[in-house]
Amino acid sequence: MTAAEAAADLAGGIIRPLFRSGLLVEAKGDASPVTEADRAAERALRAFLTERFPTHGIMGEEYGTERGDAEYLWVLDPIDGTRAFLTGRPLFGTLIGLLHKGQPVLGLIDQPVTRERWIGVAGQPTRFTSPMGGTAACRPCASLATAELSCTSPDIFDAAGTARFDRVRQAARRVTWGGDCYAYGLIALGLVDAVVEGTLKPWDWAALVPVIEGAGGRMTDWQGQALTLHSKGEVIAVGDAALLPEIVSLLS
Repeated sequence: MTAAEAAADLAGGIIRPLFRSGLLVEAKGDASPVTEADRAAERALRAFLTERFPTHGIMGEEYGTERGDAEYLWVLDPIDGTRAFLTGRPLFGTLIGLLHKGQPVLGLIDQPVTRERWIGVAGQPTRFTSPMGGTAACRPCASLATAELSCTSPDIFDAAGTARFDRVRQAARRVTWGGDCYAYGLIALGLVDAVVEGTLKPWDWAALVPVIEGAGGRMTDWQGQALTLHSKGEVIAVGDAALLPEIVSLLS
């Protein structure tokens, strides 16, 4: 946990000065924007973690996987929510996850501008720190009819996924778009009840699982099964486990 926090501090020191500044932007193969902030932060994270844990593997969005068969695998997304970052909205975060034999055991969401940080460790309560105060604890919500549902964008689904997601959306009390990893942090604070998304990569979800579950929630694939490196990237996160069967049924 100490190393993950030190790594987040390091990344935050790189990202903050570049927020709302003029940046060179490229288009990746998937057309998502990349900035020097992404790359510089991931390079720093990789160097730091490799020095501290030379036998551990590292998987990152920008620079791929090293020692992917290692018992411990760090999974990094230096800026989850690059579009929010580029448009000056503090709804992005640095994600640092640690898998042990493929299972998420540590996760950190860091919002370097607002200085909010969620830290989850398997088997322990999630810890939240913020200048504004607050405590990580999901809230009860047993029905979609009373649920605040969130999703980054309707564009993340293919046609079949859109039809399936729409059944969940129509059953929910209200839907909020945008937020990327920040929306999952809001589940852990008891402000959002569910997130349903598709096409996520391991660096998008690995850090989130310990945070959500340490705050009392659940995070699975669309079949209600545990997420693994072989999952399709279809993700459900709920603050109240009682919501999960209803969402899985609507998605099936």
